[in-house]
Amino acid sequence: MEYRRLGRTGEKVSTIGMGTWRIGVYDSPEEKRQQVNALRRGVELGINLIDTAEMYANGRSEEIVGEAVKDIRKQVFIATKVSPENLHHDSLLSSCKGSLHRLGTSYIDLYQVHWPNSRILIQETMDAMEELVREGKVRYIGVSNFSVAQTNAAREALSSNELASNQVEYSLANRSVEADILPYCEKEKISLIAYTPLARGRVPSSMFPAGLAVKYNMTPAQLMLNWVTQSEAVLAIPKAARIDHMEENASSLSVRFTESEYHAFNAGRNQTI
Repeated sequence: MEYRRLGRTGEKVSTIGMGTWRIGVYDSPEEKRQQVNALRRGVELGINLIDTAEMYANGRSEEIVGEAVKDIRKQVFIATKVSPENLHHDSLLSSCKGSLHRLGTSYIDLYQVHWPNSRILIQETMDAMEELVREGKVRYIGVSNFSVAQTNAAREALSSNELASNQVEYSLANRSVEADILPYCEKEKISLIAYTPLARGRVPSSMFPAGLAVKYNMTPAQLMLNWVTQSEAVLAIPKAARIDHMEENASSLSVRFTESEYHAFNAGRNQTI
C-alpha cells in the first residue's frame, strides 16, 4: 500500500482510502455485515483512511464505520464531515459530539466542512473547529467542495492550525479541478482528497491509453485510481461496499505508470503507448 503525507502534517495516510457514501443504506442484516466486513478488509489490506459524513445515510454511515473499527481504532485515520447547515459555532460543536458518538470514538482525525455556506461567516466556523482541536476532539481541520478563494478564506480564519485538505470531485470524467484547485493544493501543500474518482463507472474505455490494461493486468477501476493519484498532492476515496471491490481498489497502485503513460491519459483519448 502506498502512503502519503496529509497536507503539512506529519500524518501518513493511504493514497487510496475508503469512501462511505451510501454505506449505511441496507435492506437486511446480511447487507449490513457485508458493509462492515468490506471496511475491515480494507484495513487488513493496509488502507487506513476512512472518509464519512454526518449526512451520509442520516448518520448510519458513521455508525457502520464505528462498528467496523471499534477494536482497531488506532489502526485507522477517520475523516468525517459537518453539514453546511451546522456551521454556526454551537451547531458545529453539537454535530461533532453526534459524530463522535456514532463513530464510537473520543476523537476525529480529520474534521471537514462538507460544503461552504455563504450565510455563515467562515471565521465563526473555523473558530469552532480550532476549539475542538484544543479540546482534543479533532486532530486536523479540512474543507470540502471549496473553491480556491473559499479555501484561502478558511486558511486565513485559522489562528493556530493549518488547513490540511480540500475534498473535491476529481476523476477522468471531471477534471475541472486541474484548472486551479489542484495546482493551488500542490503549491500550498494541501491534500486534495478526490471523491467519486471512479466517476460512478461512466468513463468509456476510449479514454484509456491503448494497451495499458493488458500491460499491467489492471481493471478499468484500477487504471482510473492509478491515474487520478498521479500527483503527490492527491488522495482518492472510492466507495467499496463489497470485499472484492475493496481488494480491487487496494491493489490499484501495486505499480505506477511511466511518465509517458500518464501523459497518454492527459493528451487525449485512446492514445497508443
